[in-house]
Amino acid sequence: MSRVEKILSPFMIRNGAPVSADESYKANRDKTISYSILRSHQKRISDDGMFHIGFDALVSHDITYVGIIQTARASGMTSFPLPYVLTNCHNSLCAVGGTINEDDHAFGLSAAKKYGGIYVPANLAVIHQYAREKLAACGRMILGSDSHTRYGCYGTLGVGEGGGELAKQLLENTWDINPPEVVLVWVEGKVPHGIGPHDVALALVGATFNDGFVKNRIMEFAGPGIKDLSIDFRIGVDVMTTETSCLSSVWVTDDEVKNYYCNIGRPEAYRKLEPEEGAYYDRLIKVNLDEMESMIALPFHPSNVYCIHELQSDPERILRETEEKCNKQLNGKASLDLRKCIQTDGSVRCSQGIIVGCSGGMYENLSAAADILRGQSVGNGDFSLSVYPSSAPINRAIVQDGVATDLIDAGAVIKPCFCGPCFGAGDTPANNTLSIRHATRNFPNREGSRPGDGQISAVALMDARSIAATAANGGVLTAATDVAYDITPNIYHYTDSIYEKRCYNGFGHPDPSVELVYGPNIADWPKMPALEKDLLVCFCADIRDDVTTTDELIPSGETSSYRSNPIKLSEFALSRRVPEYVSRSKEIRYLEESREDLEYIPELEQIANIMGADLSETSVGSAIFAKRPGDGSAREQAASCQKVLGGFANVCFEYATKRYRSNCINWGIVPFTVDKDSVLPEEGDWLYVPDINEKLLSGDEEFSGLLLKDGGKTEIRLYCSDLSPEERKILTEGCLINYYAAGYGKA
Repeated sequence: MSRVEKILSPFMIRNGAPVSADESYKANRDKTISYSILRSHQKRISDDGMFHIGFDALVSHDITYVGIIQTARASGMTSFPLPYVLTNCHNSLCAVGGTINEDDHAFGLSAAKKYGGIYVPANLAVIHQYAREKLAACGRMILGSDSHTRYGCYGTLGVGEGGGELAKQLLENTWDINPPEVVLVWVEGKVPHGIGPHDVALALVGATFNDGFVKNRIMEFAGPGIKDLSIDFRIGVDVMTTETSCLSSVWVTDDEVKNYYCNIGRPEAYRKLEPEEGAYYDRLIKVNLDEMESMIALPFHPSNVYCIHELQSDPERILRETEEKCNKQLNGKASLDLRKCIQTDGSVRCSQGIIVGCSGGMYENLSAAADILRGQSVGNGDFSLSVYPSSAPINRAIVQDGVATDLIDAGAVIKPCFCGPCFGAGDTPANNTLSIRHATRNFPNREGSRPGDGQISAVALMDARSIAATAANGGVLTAATDVAYDITPNIYHYTDSIYEKRCYNGFGHPDPSVELVYGPNIADWPKMPALEKDLLVCFCADIRDDVTTTDELIPSGETSSYRSNPIKLSEFALSRRVPEYVSRSKEIRYLEESREDLEYIPELEQIANIMGADLSETSVGSAIFAKRPGDGSAREQAASCQKVLGGFANVCFEYATKRYRSNCINWGIVPFTVDKDSVLPEEGDWLYVPDINEKLLSGDEEFSGLLLKDGGKTEIRLYCSDLSPEERKILTEGCLINYYAAGYGKA
């Protein structure tokens, strides 16, 4: 059997093992762990067949929580009705952009006091480690405004969504989804020496992302191979399921999970979870741990996976092919030269190693890295190694157990709990060099480089063990399976005192007398126009890449410092992919503002006449075409920035993730799709969709449009399916804030 085997047919559990089934057993999805949790969280049951879910807790970080709270406050929220954790792990570098980062932290603390929230100060924990230690429990559901909201191995269904979905929960409404398919991930075998969780995770991502095998489905992990996996190993795999584009994930629970909850002082959070006899799964993935090798994901995606040995044996070909693909994606803005990393002896040289965040900064990863580096040296050349523990309790434990000493003695630099290297705020490597990271993503620009200025560096994802082996070899790419080292049987001893002393926990005790603290960069959302009878949009960006990430739609890194000022942040929309998009969108927004003021200008009147549009009842705005947009981050700004600039529609073949499509809906951007053989819009084309308001409200899923290309009209068939009645109303009202302001959706 290969490392990862996919089987596209139904299976069910019989006598504790998967056997082939047929669709007549589909009702037995209710016997899966996934459906038992979903059913128990239905806030209301309706005849539309959808799940209407209420979560147990919410989590956000300091790129997203200001906008969410501002949205909910503008929509009538007076207190947090469920535990809502505000962490400060993304924009912790308070020197970047003046006072604005710390101003947002002050806003967050004041909001926690006013509305009854939980506030985690900067550098104390990354968002997901705090949730694992303080919120997760078997059978719970947690919603986070970060795409890596995954706590499945703790028995918790974690879902990453845009801010609008969290605002709905704060207003005591529901997360609405069609019943998802469930994929059984059957784990067998034992992990070879030197293999870590990122090796397994990358093998899984590489096997499933490109063909969408688990897209918008729940991955349910079971099988005999799980029992020998530590809890840190499990979460290292689980958190990376986001990169497969699945909806969520959950695992069977056992004594390892029970011991974890006892260790963190919450034994009551444990209960055994396992699929019932006859549980039905739509698809099957078999993971053979015995066959795992040290892996590397080359730029620019976690699915671009190779065995390290494979890369070592043929670096010229593999790096050349990667360069060609990456440079095509960079579109001439910069040129990536990975082959310069090949040394005269044929080895591959790396310039930087990073072990960080919710995937890398776990106790066991750091302990394993220390085992490999003990008595070794990173060297005094151009290679550097930085380590970011994922929480203060983990930081304390590695100091107490001597792990930190071993790492420091080898030349590693230990830094505070911070997600920065994961999204381009800190540790940006030198131009045209290769950084190896136990982190979640390696999208273009995400390491902080600026292709528009001719700057480009590259990130490859690897497990902490192989990063440590490479560090011990002075930066020469090395698989941990090729290094002899002994495993120190360290055990993570959790200490809660730092949280008790520093975190503010006001859940259940809101204080309305507290005034929100506003910095000069914190601004309210601008007025968003409603959707009128007809729609007329101009395409201001035309992206033909196979996948467009949210980091391309709105860059992360230092631009995120403007996250609390919607107008300022919108200036960065598509800035590293289509720099002209902002100015083009503003020109179209000016046409709409002129129309609203009844100052019709000749250009708009001419287009309206060609299309047969009545400008007095037509919304005018901008649009984007991309083949498959929205892979990656849950940040709602990928959609809200489009709306602030006058966006009214997106057109694509399919949306890469549910969360980006939901963000579009919540910000009043109609999420159209088209057939792949359709006439495709290009920059400067206009699209007219008559009677769109009425058709949306009546439940139509097909729309007839006219595409104006080169002065001529072409009919185009558009689709907008799987919208709930609430989502249709949000679109016609113009955005979620307008929807609530009009009196809809009140709990």
